[in-house]
Amino acid sequence: MHAGYEYRVLFFCMGNICRSPTAHGVMRQRLQARGLHPRVAVDSAGTHAYHVGQPPDPRAQHHARLRGYVLEDLRARQLSSDDFARHDLLLAMDWDNLALAEAMCPPPHRRKLRRLTEFCRRHDSPVVPDPYYGGADGFEHVLDLVEDACDGLLDHIERVLAQRPHTRH
Repeated sequence: MHAGYEYRVLFFCMGNICRSPTAHGVMRQRLQARGLHPRVAVDSAGTHAYHVGQPPDPRAQHHARLRGYVLEDLRARQLSSDDFARHDLLLAMDWDNLALAEAMCPPPHRRKLRRLTEFCRRHDSPVVPDPYYGGADGFEHVLDLVEDACDGLLDHIERVLAQRPHTRH
């Protein structure tokens, strides 16, 4: 990421191959559609290093592609201590990964940690469930929740950016 971004969001789950790259891809496209991509950076990571360097799960890629999202270029990486200072908002997919991030997060940055589903407007789910060991329905459900949450998140980010001075280049 380069220094020109005004706001940075990081999505994270356990392995960074299903849920968080799906959110990354959806949010990236939503930012592009609203013309916010030059101002808002998006990234994703996993709390565990199981799949570092690997592309998203082929099933996640397939279901995302059916809805017009590209995930193929993303690569799994592990959440690092630098992420807490670098990002304005770090969004967990579930309670377990939120707890893991809280344990490694320096106290001054803990306020940046939230669950992605807090931004849902249509769905009432405390978490984005892990689809890894299930079937196609799980990946579709992840997309439903992520799309809903990303729409709410975009509204939140637009409100934050509206309160900040902005200089065009």
